[in-house]
Amino acid sequence: MALQIVETDTEGITVVQLTGRVTLGQESNQLRTRIKELLAQGKTRLIFDLANVGYIDSAGLGTLVAGYTSAQSQGASIKLANLTKKFNEQLHITKLVTIFDVYDNVADAVKSFGPPN
Repeated sequence: MALQIVETDTEGITVVQLTGRVTLGQESNQLRTRIKELLAQGKTRLIFDLANVGYIDSAGLGTLVAGYTSAQSQGASIKLANLTKKFNEQLHITKLVTIFDVYDNVADAVKSFGPPN
C-alpha cells in the first residue's frame, strides 16, 4: 500500500497522519519531501500520527530521524503519537525512543506543546 499523508492544523500544531508503509523507495522519499516542505512553510510544531502505519523499515526509521534532525536545527519539534506495538518495539531496540518524544495518542502530544504561541 502506498503511503498516504493527511495533515490537519489545530492551534498552531500540524498533525500529520500517515497511513500505509514507510519503506525504502517511494514512501520514504515522499515522507522526506513532505517533512522538508512543512519545515519550509514555517511549521514548527509537528506531530506524526502513526496509528495506521502497517510497517516501517530501517529506511523509514532513517527518514524520521533525518526529519527530526532537520526540525531540531530549524527550531522545530517533531513528536510521535499512536505507535503500533511493533514500531514501539523497534524504537526501543534501536534506542531511538530516547530521541523522539512519544505519546500514546495525538491529544497527549498536542497538550505537550503547551498553550499556543
